[in-house]
Amino acid sequence: MLGSDVLLCFIFYSTLSILKMYIIAIITGQVRLRKKAFANPEDADRHGGVQFCRTDPYVERCRRAHVNDMENIFPFLFLGAIYSMTGPSYAVARLHFLVFFLGRVLHSIAYLLALKAPTRSFAYVIAQVPCISMAIQILMEVASFA
Repeated sequence: MLGSDVLLCFIFYSTLSILKMYIIAIITGQVRLRKKAFANPEDADRHGGVQFCRTDPYVERCRRAHVNDMENIFPFLFLGAIYSMTGPSYAVARLHFLVFFLGRVLHSIAYLLALKAPTRSFAYVIAQVPCISMAIQILMEVASFA
């Protein structure tokens, strides 16, 4: 009922990517609690007082990792869905989706563990390559209609 093998593969890796993004959000919340560094006064007040309405470098690192996920996973969802409709080969499409997902996992690990540069940048580029490839292939597919 869901359609082609390519679409099912896309759904699989998209769902894994969203779950990974949720995990980063949960980690951010847990680090906020552990560090007692809350963004809102009402949360700080509930957990010890308004003095805990403050920033913490590691909380901010986790938050930036989550924001970076949103900046990259949401476009992947659009590109991958449209790309899946263009009739790509299953093997090539699966490689695009897998490389994106693994690149994003490595990026999150590098971000959260503050791994030595250029690990995070390398992971970012690795995950962008399939997105750029899909975008180019989509444009080539629809260019004659523009």
